Amino acid sequence: MDANTSFALYAERRARLAALLGPGGIAIVPTAPERTRNRDSEYLFRFDSYFYYLTGFTEPNAWLVITAEGESTLFCNPKDLEREIWDGYRLGPEAAPGALGLHQAHPTPALDSELPKLLENRRTVWFPFAIHAGLEGRIDGWLQKVRTRVRYGALCPDAQRDLCGLLDEMRLVKDAHEIAIMRRAGQISAQAHIRAMQRSAAMIRAGEDVREYHLDAELLHEFRQHGSQYPAYGSIVAAGANACVLHYRADNAPVRDGDLVLIDAGCELDGYASDITRTFPANGKFTGPQRDLYNLVLASQEAAVAATRPGARFIDPHDATVRVLAQGMLDLGLLDKNDVGHLDDVIEQRHYFRHYMHRTGHWLGLDVHDCGSYVEPGEVGTTSERRDPLSGEIIKDRPSRILRPGMVLTIEPGLYVSPAADVPKHFWNMGIRIEDDAVVTETGCELMSRGVPVLADEIEALMRA
Repeated sequence: MDANTSFALYAERRARLAALLGPGGIAIVPTAPERTRNRDSEYLFRFDSYFYYLTGFTEPNAWLVITAEGESTLFCNPKDLEREIWDGYRLGPEAAPGALGLHQAHPTPALDSELPKLLENRRTVWFPFAIHAGLEGRIDGWLQKVRTRVRYGALCPDAQRDLCGLLDEMRLVKDAHEIAIMRRAGQISAQAHIRAMQRSAAMIRAGEDVREYHLDAELLHEFRQHGSQYPAYGSIVAAGANACVLHYRADNAPVRDGDLVLIDAGCELDGYASDITRTFPANGKFTGPQRDLYNLVLASQEAAVAATRPGARFIDPHDATVRVLAQGMLDLGLLDKNDVGHLDDVIEQRHYFRHYMHRTGHWLGLDVHDCGSYVEPGEVGTTSERRDPLSGEIIKDRPSRILRPGMVLTIEPGLYVSPAADVPKHFWNMGIRIEDDAVVTETGCELMSRGVPVLADEIEALMRA
C-alpha cells in the first residue's frame, strides 16, 4: 500500500469515529506503554491496537485526540538526536501532521498543558475503559484544571463514556486492506506449520533427539523469514500428553516416535494476527486410533465451516461442531451410551464437555482474540435463562451475533482425552485440534489458512517429502 492510500485509510477511520462521538464529544486514545522486562531491559514494544487502527503510528509514548468536528491531534516523542542514536528514529511532532494526515501534533511532554485546553468546552470525554492503568486518574487531573476556569466561563465535560464500544464495532468488520494482510499472514503461518511438520519427521527418521523447542524454532524462522514482525501469541507446541493442556507453551519435552504433536501458532504481520492449529503424527504416520480421532475432529470442523455464512449466528458453527463431536464420542466409546444416553442427552447435559471444553472460535484481527461483541447489538435486551447442567449456576443467554461479510473468526474444534478407567486406553493422552482462519464472504466463508493441509493422507504425504 502506498503512502497516499495509507494516509487516506487512517484518516477515513478517524472521520468515522468522529461522527460517532456526538455533539461536543472528544476522544482520547493512548498507545501501549513500554514495559520493563528486567532491570534496565524492556520487552519488545508493541503498540496499542486501538491507537494503531486510527493512526498506523508505531512509536511508543504517543497519544491521539479526536474531536467530534473531525480534528485530530497527535502527541508523540519530540526529536532528540542523542536518544535516536540509542533507540532509533523518531518522527517528531513537526513532521507528524504531514506524514500521518493529522491536523496538529505536540510533543508528549506537553500533554498536561495541552489536554485541558482541548477538553475545555466539551460535553463528553470518550476513552478506553479498564485498559490503560492510571488513565482515568490522569483524565480526572486534566478535568480538574478545566474546572478551575469555570469562573471565566469555561465549560467542563460532564460525561465520560467508554470508547471501546464504538471502536469494537468499527474493527469487527474488516476492510479489503485488512483482509489482504490477514491472508498473507495466514500464508506465512501455514508455511511455518509445514516446516515444523517436516522437521519433526526428518529428525525422527534420522534417529535424532527431537524436542518441542526444535519445532518452535522452525516456526519462528519461517515467520521472520517472510517479514512477520512477531508471533501473534506464544506458540503452543505440545507433544503427546502435553496436547491435552489447552494453553501449553513450547518447552523442552521430547517428541517421541508414535506421538501426536499439536501446534497452535500464527504470526503477526503489520499488526494483524493469524491463528492456525494442526495436529500431526511426529513420525509422519497416523496410527489407527489417532486417525479415528483426527477424522472425527476434521468432520466437526467441516460442519462448522458449512455453518459459517452471512446471516448465520456466531454460535452456529459451535453448535454444528458439538453435534458431530458428541455423536463421534458415542460411536468411538469415549462416552458410554449406558451412562450418558443418546446424542440429544449428551448435548443437553453437556457430557461432551469432558473431552471438548472450549468454544469453536473467536474473532480475529489486530488482536488474536480480537475485539467485538458476541451478542447481536439490536437484541441485547432479549434474554433467556437456563441452569448449567455442570455447574448448576443460572446463565443468562442473549442472541448470538449475526455473521456479516468481512467478519473474521477462527474455526477450531478439538478433542482431548486424558487417561480414565472408562475411556478406551488406545485413545489416552491424545489432544487434537484443527484451527483455520475464516473471513465471512457474501456466500459463505473463505479459509485463509489452508496453505497447510488438513486431510490425514495429505499430512502424511507432506511429511514424507
